[in-house]
This record gives sequence, structure tokens and C-alpha cells, in this order.
Amino acid sequence: MLKITLLIICAFIMGSIPVGMLVAKAKGVDLKRVGSGNIGATNVLRSLGKGPAALTLLGDMLKGTLAVALGRYFGLGTFYEGIIGLSAILGHNFSVFLGFRGGKGVATSLGVFILYSPRTALITFVIWMAVVITTKYSSLGALISFGLLPLNIILFDSKDKLPVALLVTLFILIRHTDNIQRLMKGTERRIGERV
Repeated sequence: MLKITLLIICAFIMGSIPVGMLVAKAKGVDLKRVGSGNIGATNVLRSLGKGPAALTLLGDMLKGTLAVALGRYFGLGTFYEGIIGLSAILGHNFSVFLGFRGGKGVATSLGVFILYSPRTALITFVIWMAVVITTKYSSLGALISFGLLPLNIILFDSKDKLPVALLVTLFILIRHTDNIQRLMKGTERRIGERV
């Protein structure tokens, strides 16, 4: 149990690394002071362009993938792999380096499922891309694609992964409360919109 606890803590700290802020800082930009103030790839895209946004996206995804890889390396089984992955997502959302504030967890969540459930990760990404290309709203893409994640787990993977999928969907919905309100009001910024 000590090993599991240490891995959960390690995943939380790893998830807490604010990749977007580090990328922006290297460009001389304080990401919390531009655009939406969010540390994720969408705000980096608006504020700094495609290259830095791609780097942020990959870095945030990697945090989730590495967390699950840790659980798998130590042979902890599906349940604890998922818990360790969730810890990385929570670390991203409530970073110890940012006073327990952070991002929305979309890229890190996708990174978790790349290893935890590769098929559903691909489906989630394709749905996200389809919604973004159609509507230009990153937040709507996240809400729809991760909203469908539990169903995709039921259809295309083992049901013992469903609890983790449900929690990830819940986290995404909670972190996107403001986006949902802006979408309903028609004031949400479109992806790629420069600040």
C-alpha cells in the first residue's frame, strides 16, 4: 500500500508541472496574464501560436501517459493504473506549483487513456477533432468527446475501466462550467482566435 500511495503522490506532482506556463515563460510571456489565463494548449495557441501549443499539448498528454505507465511498470493492475492516472489529472487541475490552481485536464486525461484504453483514446480524439473542425470550439469538443467516454468504454473496452472513465468525465464537466455558460451565451472564444 505504501508503494501505491507513493506512486499516487508522484503522479500528482508530475501532473502538477505547468507545461504551458513553462513554454510561455521561455517565450517571455506570463500565460496567466494573457487570453483566458488558462495554462492549457488552447490558450497557448491563442497567445503564442501553433508550435508552442503543440509542445504544450504533447507535454500535458505525456504527464497522463507516464502516470499510467508507472502503475503498469509496478504491476498494480487496471484499477490502480486508473487511480494513478486520475492523480496526474488532478495534479494538472490543481497544481502544487500554482497554489492548487491549474488547467482543465483535457490533454492530460487523453494522455491517461492513450495507455489505459488506447482504442477509446483514439475515438475520443477523433470525436474531439470532428467537433473542433466543425464548430471551432475546443471546449465543446472536450465536453462532447469526454461526455461520450463512458459509453465508449462500455462498447469498446472492459467495464472495469468504467469507474475511471466516469470520474474523468465528471472532472471535465466540472472544470468546464464557465465554458458551458459562455457557450450558452454565445461568448465562448473559438479555437485559434488570437488575443
